[in-house]
Amino acid sequence: MAAAPVTLPRMKLGSQGMEVSALGLGCMGMSAYYGPPKPEPDMIALIHHAVAAGVTLLDTSDVYGPHTNELLLGKALQGGVREKVQLATKFGIRLDADGSREIRGDPAYVRASCEGSLKRLGVDCIDLYYQHRIDTRVPIEITVGELKKLVEEGKIKYIGLSEASASTIRRAHAVHPITAVQIEWSLWSRDVEAEIIPTCRELGIGIVAYSPLGRGFLSSGPNLVSTLSDQDFRKDLPRFQPENLKKNALIFEKVNAMAVRKGCTPSQLALAWVHHQGTDVCPIPGTTKIENFNNNVAALSVKLMPEDMAELESYASEEVQGDRYHDFLNTWNDSETPPLSSWKAE
Repeated sequence: MAAAPVTLPRMKLGSQGMEVSALGLGCMGMSAYYGPPKPEPDMIALIHHAVAAGVTLLDTSDVYGPHTNELLLGKALQGGVREKVQLATKFGIRLDADGSREIRGDPAYVRASCEGSLKRLGVDCIDLYYQHRIDTRVPIEITVGELKKLVEEGKIKYIGLSEASASTIRRAHAVHPITAVQIEWSLWSRDVEAEIIPTCRELGIGIVAYSPLGRGFLSSGPNLVSTLSDQDFRKDLPRFQPENLKKNALIFEKVNAMAVRKGCTPSQLALAWVHHQGTDVCPIPGTTKIENFNNNVAALSVKLMPEDMAELESYASEEVQGDRYHDFLNTWNDSETPPLSSWKAE
């Protein structure tokens, strides 16, 4: 007799009716930023494996590649897979041929980006469409106003924001309900807890936690850096520099010791911590290996008591050395946009 398919728990994401698996799959590393692109057949097999395990939320962006990750998902969605998943993609970061970045949120760009993603993904409608980074030259009301039109036209179902400040989220939500805010949230990235998480909860907005394993650090510890290829952008991040890695390694050692006591891996413990933040939180760890995906699913079985959570947080409350990103990369800290009254349409 064939084994019964695994069914991951479902959760409501936001207040507009979207329902997803309690664990999503971040697809970026399959195509970009974390070293060379991985073999396409292997990545399609991994996506199909994840869907068979009950994952419904697949996360990508037009900047991953750029474009190659969306094309990969477009191939993986064929053969009846599309009907089983909610597809999330993003717009807002434009890469020039020389590698320079521009953040754009003007209406023409929003619309053109959506049309491009629909074509690459081979779909008629994007389930969840995020503004990947906030264009600080364009009032957020203008950007979300164009997204609202795309909802009305049936090209997207739900609107999301990524790396947006609390005030930006409020202004956006006043134009059209925001279904999800995607933010980096993990044991060693907790700056969102002061304002962003409470704002999302007040407004009924779902929380999608990217890099819940600290970009792999909470899985492998400082040894991770020696395994990264020269093309892996993590090598350049402040937290992974030698002067910071030594201090951050102490945090990992404590997490690892607790994982041994709990009978799980450090990555499962770190992911379980995110799951225990609430039923409105969907982590989307990325992976390129089926074995790692299976380990991530098993994190849902790790039960943490309040005292376990407090102990874990005491480790990570020790000052993490190094910022999440370099200063020149946009985050929610610099996502304020001008007032709507300042906008003059071209």
